[in-house]
Amino acid sequence: MKTDIKTADLCDDYADQLKVCKQEFKSYGGHKRFSGPISTVKVFEDNVLVKEALQTIPEGHVLVVDGGASKNCALLGDLLGEIAEKRGLAGVIVNGCVRDTAELKQQSIGVMALGSNPLKSIKVGKGEKDIPVQFGEVEWVPGHYVYADEDGIVISEQSLINGNAE
Repeated sequence: MKTDIKTADLCDDYADQLKVCKQEFKSYGGHKRFSGPISTVKVFEDNVLVKEALQTIPEGHVLVVDGGASKNCALLGDLLGEIAEKRGLAGVIVNGCVRDTAELKQQSIGVMALGSNPLKSIKVGKGEKDIPVQFGEVEWVPGHYVYADEDGIVISEQSLINGNAE
C-alpha cells in the first residue's frame, strides 16, 4: 500500500476510527512508513511460525508478531526480511527483537521492533497464527489495517487510503 500516509494526518482526520498503539517501537527497515492489512502470529522466543507466515500471507500485508515483548532473542533477521521483501509484504511489526539491523535497513520493507538482539530464536514451531493479539494497549485483529511511520502506529478496522474509508 501507499507509504506516504502520515499517522498524524490520519489522527487529525479519523481520530474516532483509530486506535493508537501506546508502545514505542524503533524502525529498522528501509521503509520508515508503511501500511496494510494485518496478519498475525503469536510466538515466544521461537520464529518458525514467523517464517511460515512471511512465506504465505498475501502481498501488501503487514505481519504483526506478538513475541511477548521478550528481548532474549531475535524473531526476525535479514533472511526473513528478504522473504518479506521478495514477496511484496508492506512490513513487519515485532513485539520483541530483530537482528541483522544493518541489512534490514537496506531492504525495501518496513520493520518495527522493540529493540535488537544478535541471538537467534529457537526453532520448535510453537505458537498461534491468524488470531487477535494484544500489546501496546490495542488489539491487533487480522484483516484490520495498520499504519506506521516515524510518529507511531495506528490501527483502523477498515482501509483509510485515498482520504476516505474504502
